[in-house]
Amino acid sequence: MIAFSKPTRGAEQQRLLFDRYPEYGFAGLQLKGGQYGDYLDDPVAGADRFRHDWGSEPGHVSSLITMNPLDVAGRQRLRTLSAFAGAVGAQRVVICHDVPREGLDDSDLIRFAGELSDHAEEAAEHGVALSLHHHTGEPVMHRRDFDVFFGAVRENTLRLTVDTGHLLRSGVTDVPALLTDFASVIDNIHLKDYADDEFRLLGQGSVDLISVLDAITALGPDVTLCVDEESRAEVLEGLQVSRDYLTKHLSAA
Repeated sequence: MIAFSKPTRGAEQQRLLFDRYPEYGFAGLQLKGGQYGDYLDDPVAGADRFRHDWGSEPGHVSSLITMNPLDVAGRQRLRTLSAFAGAVGAQRVVICHDVPREGLDDSDLIRFAGELSDHAEEAAEHGVALSLHHHTGEPVMHRRDFDVFFGAVRENTLRLTVDTGHLLRSGVTDVPALLTDFASVIDNIHLKDYADDEFRLLGQGSVDLISVLDAITALGPDVTLCVDEESRAEVLEGLQVSRDYLTKHLSAA
């Protein structure tokens, strides 16, 4: 699957995104928290209301992205979100671990790995995968963090969403090597460009996206490629430029 993700401002922009993404060849959306957060009061009833408001097309909810710490409230929210994801038919929950990296050591990463392994098993009970989205400034940030963290993740539990923009922003430049080293746990790629301290439209930043796309072809067929478009571009420009880039550079697009 080739998916698309972009934050929106208000219902009008969200409707535009939901209505138009198939025209640009994308098979699904990976939703930001603001695009589904109003429906989490009750997982099953909320899923029904979401489908009523936005439509029942499975592609609308291919993945749900969340910023989530693992404090008591964060754990409960993650459980609720996993139940909602299962009820609405999402393939995965993508968790950005909203905890500062500063001051953490290997023991913290190992502890987090165990906690997120637990939550991945709980999500699987709802038919949903849980995938870690590394962020600059969060626990899994540097290249060595990946080794420590995923060395402690229990087998067949937590998956990995690789974000090309956040890797470069965090000082990790050999993205193809990371894709090779962690191929067994990668289930999702966020294709994103970055330069001068801001995310850019594809092809307008400093990420070596061509090498990344070449490396992706060696991953399994079930890995989702998602353009995670967080530039300043409007919705339709983001869709068009992203699709043009993939059409030119990805033979399977």
